[in-house]
Amino acid sequence: MDTKDFTILKVLGETGSITRAAELLFMTQPALSKRIKLMEAEFGRELLIRSHQGIHFTPAGEKVLQFSKGAALAMDKLKQELDLSKGEICGTLRAGYSLSYGTYRLAGQLAEYYRSYPKVNLQIIMDQSGQLYQQMLDGALDIAIIRGEYTWERGRYLLAEEKVYMVCSRENQDRKLEEYPYISRETDPYLSGQLLRWLREKEISTESSRICVDNITTCEELVESGVGWAILPEIALENFSGVKKPLAFKNGEPFIRRTYVFCQREALKLPQVDAFIKVIRKMHI
Repeated sequence: MDTKDFTILKVLGETGSITRAAELLFMTQPALSKRIKLMEAEFGRELLIRSHQGIHFTPAGEKVLQFSKGAALAMDKLKQELDLSKGEICGTLRAGYSLSYGTYRLAGQLAEYYRSYPKVNLQIIMDQSGQLYQQMLDGALDIAIIRGEYTWERGRYLLAEEKVYMVCSRENQDRKLEEYPYISRETDPYLSGQLLRWLREKEISTESSRICVDNITTCEELVESGVGWAILPEIALENFSGVKKPLAFKNGEPFIRRTYVFCQREALKLPQVDAFIKVIRKMHI
């Protein structure tokens, strides 16, 4: 069935006559009868009973007729909404935020985006960058803000580049790192590898550490309380009151953390996605 069949059934229901329906639909009676037979063949059920007094819908035909009326109304509504939406940004935005980035930036960016484009349906998730990357590969997201280095050839933009610091409380600033606990946290595999590289180059063992937390804010709070020291990116330290020292690797390369916008190539054609990219890039300038 298609939209033309919806109209045919609607007119048949209103007129109760194949002859009159054919006239209103600008069809010949044989052509209309053929169309009805095709519909009956599709459903495998008789939809109409013909008599000298006109036509009557069978129980199955009445169900198809009711569905057709609803579908026709829904189609009319859709056309009206599409007409109204010409020139404005609407639709659905499926976006992912990395946990650490989303913790500090999501609320502000989405508030700004929603104020500008209130008719967009926002479907937002927060997860580890590795998980977001997999969802982008699977096509479950249109766009994602991912931290770390992941291969992506469908559309990727550098959003931010920040330093990574060793942080501790002021009371611990003169202590050797080996003397008190290193507070580790769950993060994506790429950053985990970078952290281990720096620790090994500095010959700092973390085997004695008994503290591992699942989020960046808890890690920062424990450091400020003097429990231990940690390695944190710049984005988490805007309100940090302790001591922070920028890190570098043995070869002189600075320890930095990059944030990218990953986008599906086909999604770049969607106005709501293009508008989202412009909003978050503007807020970083």
